[in-house]
Amino acid sequence: MDKIIVEGGRRLSGEVEVSGAKNAALPLIFASLLTDRPCRLRGLPEVADIRTALGLLEHMGARVERWGSEATIDCSRLAETEAPYDLVRTMRASFLTLGPLLARFGKARVSRPGGCAIGSRPVDVHVAAMAALGARVEDEAGYIEARSGRLRASHVILEKPSVGATENLMMAASLAEGTTRVENAAREPEITDLAKALAAMGAGISGAGSSVIEVEGVERLGGFDHDVIPDRIEAGTFLIAGAITRGELSVRGARAGDLGALLEALRASGCSVDELEGAVRISADGPLRPVDIRTAPYPGFATDLQAQFMALMCTASGRSVITEAVFENRFMHVSELARMGADIRLSGHQAEVGGAAELAGAPVMATDLRASVCLVLAGLAAAGRTEISRVYHLDRGYERIEEKLGSVGARIERRPVQG
Repeated sequence: MDKIIVEGGRRLSGEVEVSGAKNAALPLIFASLLTDRPCRLRGLPEVADIRTALGLLEHMGARVERWGSEATIDCSRLAETEAPYDLVRTMRASFLTLGPLLARFGKARVSRPGGCAIGSRPVDVHVAAMAALGARVEDEAGYIEARSGRLRASHVILEKPSVGATENLMMAASLAEGTTRVENAAREPEITDLAKALAAMGAGISGAGSSVIEVEGVERLGGFDHDVIPDRIEAGTFLIAGAITRGELSVRGARAGDLGALLEALRASGCSVDELEGAVRISADGPLRPVDIRTAPYPGFATDLQAQFMALMCTASGRSVITEAVFENRFMHVSELARMGADIRLSGHQAEVGGAAELAGAPVMATDLRASVCLVLAGLAAAGRTEISRVYHLDRGYERIEEKLGSVGARIERRPVQG
């Protein structure tokens, strides 16, 4: 187990490049289950969740060849249609095997993912979606077991715009008979990226990126050769890193169109944000203004950037209110920020952040992926030395973050925990 050590007080400057989006790559990896033809992906980030996903496919009998950020996946000789608990429990996205396995093989046995540190994320909406396509679904001893003949198209209205349920439904409907209409669909850029790959495989898809998606199923799908989109959450994290150190940072690969709510909040705080070709540049100098935010499904303010923005607001001149409206338990980083001198008062789903905090380095502990990077950002702004433990959370979603931040002026290193 490693820890990250940050010596704060250094202004970041230069250019940093984002990796491919983990949250886009994972459904693309599982989409390869839909076909017996090879699927090639480029732009895969070197993070733990990607290794877990590829390992799960190998467990099922897929042949996976990976070199650097590229991989070829061949699911032509799959031996298993079960995603076991030992693998699913480490990564909730493994539940995205349900739709592809059911659609191609007529059966799937997928472990319930179990608990989640940031709050409840029930799979009921996924199960209801598969049932709407004609599957017989049972909950047996912690596993979702589904069977069907060929799935049949349906008109599905999701009870909430769940990203995972939308993805599972799109993949399953690609091999269903007829045209499936999905209302209240998630609108995230990762949905649009998956739709592009499914279209390349031969499915007919329209409306991705809107709240209504239509999927025209086919009897058989081909492979794909696909470039994963850049990671908008990593891009947003680096933009906040530039702001919290009052630096000037160009984030190569950041797509302004995917970051509208964050860029609006950064500009409202007093940061200068320039949208360049293939990059976004941020600069900040002097005091920042407090900004209230409320998380929401895309295109609202991303819950995956809430913790990072809270760290920034700890350094603003005045009080701000952050409302978490997506997950009920996503303020676990607050107690750790308080150890560094932050003034934050919690009331239900709201956090009132007292600005102008003089953050000081301290030993802190990560509790989830985004909370861990929030503490890295706070360490960049703090006086003195911050030691962040349990950074295996960080490694689930950020590729070589200490190297990337170090390249633009941060004093940051990774060390193994002794003893």
